[in-house]
Amino acid sequence: MPLQRCCSGAPALLCWGAHGLGRVPITRGGSRLMESAVPGSGLSQEAGSVEQLSLHCAEGSLEWLYPTGALRLRLAPRLPPATTTTKSRSPQHVTACVKPSGTFRGAQLYLEREGVLELLLPEAPRPRVRCFSWLPWEKVALFLQATPHRDISRRIAAFRYELRGDWLAHPALPAASLTGEGACRPCNDTEILMAICTSDFVIRGSIRSVSNDVELQESIIGVSATRIHRQKFPLFQAGGRPGRVVGSIRTPLRCGVKPGPGTFLFTGWLHFGEAWLSCAPRYRDFQHIYEGARRTRQNPCEFPVD
Repeated sequence: MPLQRCCSGAPALLCWGAHGLGRVPITRGGSRLMESAVPGSGLSQEAGSVEQLSLHCAEGSLEWLYPTGALRLRLAPRLPPATTTTKSRSPQHVTACVKPSGTFRGAQLYLEREGVLELLLPEAPRPRVRCFSWLPWEKVALFLQATPHRDISRRIAAFRYELRGDWLAHPALPAASLTGEGACRPCNDTEILMAICTSDFVIRGSIRSVSNDVELQESIIGVSATRIHRQKFPLFQAGGRPGRVVGSIRTPLRCGVKPGPGTFLFTGWLHFGEAWLSCAPRYRDFQHIYEGARRTRQNPCEFPVD
């Protein structure tokens, strides 16, 4: 079935999940729409007016042509029910990340939390990811405000977003995160045990290089994998030498990652197609932690240790 066009004046919303691209209902005022791959336009929107939308997709994108007025995007992700590995972490935080397109123009994006606005993306921002978290009972929305221009042509406010409820309490979110406190501290034993059960990837391997991107405030860790315990997406693939599996993992530049010897267990999450580090204990330390938890039956899941 082809994607349907949104009502006049509505921005385009494209959503996808674990099973690929799909059409997911969104709410505009009191009516229900289907997201669309057709760009939305502000030409039919009056200056000073505010369109109301609700975002339910776990991942998606928004494109607003010729911005006029404002869009208020209520964040209402449909989170999966609590599992045995997440019930102990109640109340569950919800985390959102937004990444502007390289041609983001004509609007500014704000975080609205309990009626207070905080600037997330200025007009013509750097292509950095911005993240923030909230508790389920907090009222949170994104407020996309058009900036005044005599000529609104060639202006498109577009960004991708992710809404997740299963990230750990202090993942190493991108450096521009609003809630990055604790992102650089080592994970404790409980967080390590949770990470091997819930992360998007669990890779055993060594650090082969570390490079820094000062503009994006990110460090890129080159990893040579000796065993792939889990990866939801093909992040690590065969490298130049036969039998060698390599990949890269990102972490905030402020964490000051340095290359070092030894074998590590890298865990983390996928953000906009890139691997981001959550916990990375030395493998021998992880073995000690896991064996101790298994003896006392405190391990949240089974994991192969050798």
